[in-house]
Amino acid sequence: MSGLTQRFQRARGNERLAVLEGFHALKHALRFGAEIEVVAAVDPDALERMADELAPDLAGRFRALAGEPVTPELLRTLAPHVPRTQVLALARRPPFDAAALRDARDARPLVLLEDPRDRGNVGAVVRVAAGASAAGVVTTGMHDPWDPSALRGSAGLHFALPVGRDDGFVDGLARGGRPLLALDPEGDVLDPAALPSDAVLAFGTERHGLSDALLARADARLRLPMRAGVSSINLATAVAAVLYAWRLSAGAGVSERSASA
Repeated sequence: MSGLTQRFQRARGNERLAVLEGFHALKHALRFGAEIEVVAAVDPDALERMADELAPDLAGRFRALAGEPVTPELLRTLAPHVPRTQVLALARRPPFDAAALRDARDARPLVLLEDPRDRGNVGAVVRVAAGASAAGVVTTGMHDPWDPSALRGSAGLHFALPVGRDDGFVDGLARGGRPLLALDPEGDVLDPAALPSDAVLAFGTERHGLSDALLARADARLRLPMRAGVSSINLATAVAAVLYAWRLSAGAGVSERSASA
């Protein structure tokens, strides 16, 4: 087993590192200031050609980081899923301070996922939260929100906003601080104009919803209006609907960045 293989295998159990799979994950990590430790690519020059087309703001970075190419055989030992773009990387996770995020008087909502089960869905939530300029994504439960499958789902946009796990997040919410709004099928119909910009928006699992304890703690319960007979929608879709309801009403002044896809 090569030293590079061992390094990538150990990284999957290291909560200080992130495994990036594919050009777009590496692109977003670089764009949002990630500290890259190593890049393994079959064709570094092909990455630069992709950068010329898709990320001209990062031109020159990929070739410099990748160094010498690796063989396809070696790349297959580094990850269970080899991306089509044949590049993998390791980056250092940014620090996550749940208390500072919870207590900040930020005029942008936080997304709270209570015990999410599908890590790909977590990544999709991070991706839409980054696009909507949410203040961060916090999860509870056993799954690491920085799992490689979550990073695949976010296309590396974990580096665009704070993302982390904190089982005591709700208990730490101070009265008079960020309001806790629970998305619940029995709640009041969501009114975009009435969404507090600093809210904590809590979403449960698709099968079980939010826990009774969190619902009891919530300042309000809201629901998305849906067609009769449709029992639920995908978690990431629900998060997208609520965040963009906020952004297109009260959040119209949120800063945007001009960047390639």
